[in-house]
Amino acid sequence: MVLFNVASVCLALGMTCVQATQSWHNSGTKSGWDTFTHEHKGTVDEVTDQVYKGSTALRMTQIHDSSYTGRYHSEAVKYNAYKKGDTGFYGFAFRLQDNWQFSPAQGYNLAQFIADFSDLKCGEDYMPSTMVWIDGDQLATRVKFGDVCPTKNQKIKEFKNLKKVTAGQWHRVEIQASWKSDNTGYIKMWYDGEKVVEAYNLPTNVGDGRAFQFRVGLYANTWHDHGYEGTQGTRQVWYDQIAAGSAFKDADPDGWVATVGGSMRFQNTYDDL
Repeated sequence: MVLFNVASVCLALGMTCVQATQSWHNSGTKSGWDTFTHEHKGTVDEVTDQVYKGSTALRMTQIHDSSYTGRYHSEAVKYNAYKKGDTGFYGFAFRLQDNWQFSPAQGYNLAQFIADFSDLKCGEDYMPSTMVWIDGDQLATRVKFGDVCPTKNQKIKEFKNLKKVTAGQWHRVEIQASWKSDNTGYIKMWYDGEKVVEAYNLPTNVGDGRAFQFRVGLYANTWHDHGYEGTQGTRQVWYDQIAAGSAFKDADPDGWVATVGGSMRFQNTYDDL
């Protein structure tokens, strides 16, 4: 592929080009995150055994325990990822362990936006808005809207059976969302470069305007919510090239590369014009 410097091409052609603004990025390291969740026997590790780009990735592990009644999060957390009224792009690369057991079909969350509403004292605590998960081998996502309290006023629209997810291979996910509590919002999602969700004129956020976190990691939520099934009690997912910004290439794991010292440069092509 022939590479171009976008600014130079724009100048030569007399064009005005809009430059992307990446708000944050992580190249598969434990540095730069605000916190981590690793409940019970869960772990978040920086590793070199499987990487998408560069030399490191994050490996999230959860282990089922029949005597444990809590939840199963193993996630990296970025605070203040968005608030109502924002529009942005968010992306990551992930890889399921080689022998991932897809049957019997259970849900495993891969990424989520979430905020703490425990101060409202209506029985809600940490509530996710949009989530990305697999159900069996099928990719899914959702939006959440309505009122946080009472909790019966919370509404969900799901997008399921989007694409088949394979184990032992790296996959890319990018999300673009306009976070609105009325019918002017939209959400788009890409999987391995293919647009699998494009929904306009719908609410994509609850009415409360507080900031949401962005979390990537393994959350074995069905173990808690519906009970453990199958014979694979240890699950692992690797993550790399996690980012957010104002344009698709900000979030695209293939669109940027970390440089020495932790800075970032875009991998521009003519398609960026």
